[in-house]
Amino acid sequence: MKYYFKLISSFLFKIIHLFIFFSLLAFIGCSSLKVAESEIGLGWSNNSVNTVIFRNSAVDTYNNYQFTAYYDEEGRMILAKRKLTENKWDVKITPYKGNVKDAHNSISLIIDVNGYVHISWDQHNTRLRYVKSISPLSLELSDELSMTGLQEEKVTYPEFHKLKNGKLLFCYRSGESGRGNMVINQYDPDTNQWSQLQDNLLDGEELRSAYWQIAVDGRGSVHLSWVWRETWDVSTNHDLCYAVSHDGGKSWEKSTGEKYGIPIRSVTAEIAWKVPENSNLINQTSMAVDDNNNPYIATYWDADGITQYKIIYLQEKKWQIIDSDFQKKAFQLGGGGTKSIPISRPQILIGNNIIYLLFRSAERENRISLAYKKKGKGKWNLVNVSEDYVGQWEPNFDKSLWKEKKQLHIFSQNVTQSDGEGLADMPAQKVKLLEINNIPK
Repeated sequence: MKYYFKLISSFLFKIIHLFIFFSLLAFIGCSSLKVAESEIGLGWSNNSVNTVIFRNSAVDTYNNYQFTAYYDEEGRMILAKRKLTENKWDVKITPYKGNVKDAHNSISLIIDVNGYVHISWDQHNTRLRYVKSISPLSLELSDELSMTGLQEEKVTYPEFHKLKNGKLLFCYRSGESGRGNMVINQYDPDTNQWSQLQDNLLDGEELRSAYWQIAVDGRGSVHLSWVWRETWDVSTNHDLCYAVSHDGGKSWEKSTGEKYGIPIRSVTAEIAWKVPENSNLINQTSMAVDDNNNPYIATYWDADGITQYKIIYLQEKKWQIIDSDFQKKAFQLGGGGTKSIPISRPQILIGNNIIYLLFRSAERENRISLAYKKKGKGKWNLVNVSEDYVGQWEPNFDKSLWKEKKQLHIFSQNVTQSDGEGLADMPAQKVKLLEINNIPK
């Protein structure tokens, strides 16, 4: 009898140890990422102009060629490309420069369905600056071009988006902070021509302006969300609003299917989530869509004394919220200009039943971090993407590559940002591309 008792005890002991061992392996696998780095060059780092989240985007891929752009320490626009299978980048100093002392003047690029690179840069209530490559996948750029000739005098926040039919959207604010409107142009790769779809989609009525983010789903529908800001002061941000277009940006409707009259104004906008002024609600964050084409909006605000990342999402025509609790310290968001904030704005990615937030936090020593959790209930998991300090970096990643292959490639640079467009005195820092090879699933 004692023999069998010892045998059973020994067997159970081994089972328990095996369970602990494999649990530890699972824990290690989830808490440690395999990250490959490729260095591109040295970039301007006295403010965050190279890494602001509203670049949209800093990096893009077409036919296994990856492109990125940034400003060097002299304010020259650098364009670079590589094959995805190689670490070495071909780097080109372009003829163009930007006013890098203003962090609004970021570079936005995209590659169209024919392989032409489109770039817009150096705009904060200034004229449109736009070029394209002289041939597919070329680092040689054209002379500066007009798009439509309409509302191109006071441009801010230029951004490109790809549609499923191969056309491009170009969105920007026409006008000033607190008194701006949203303009949308469309590019036809068959004719190489731009046309204006919307001259004033989101109308601030000379009283306020909208700060938006966009995602295109698997059907080709364009999802748009935004906050209203009543003045130049970021503390007057309020309310997360929503619209969707099923025809490439021509007509718009609410999540209920109700058609919008254009332009959309504060009294007609669908409020996806009510957030009052003075709530630390940030602007210009990110959106994503899941496999069922449901939109997800990532942002942050303060609802109970601590500013936390939050996700608003649409499910069965009802808006819902996913909260987080991993920020522990309070801060106050207010004032104008580019802010120095202890947390970055988040980028959201949707995987197979998993939600990811890419961010940076002073509480995590200003390193690039990834938070992830399964859809529905459950706790957030946190892991460092890199041990490198990145200062006031905000996330940008290769959205085309994520959409096509679920590969996460992140634009990285250590940058500073003094509050309200201030400048630091910092030597040029390395611009890198980080590839996560074992993203948690």
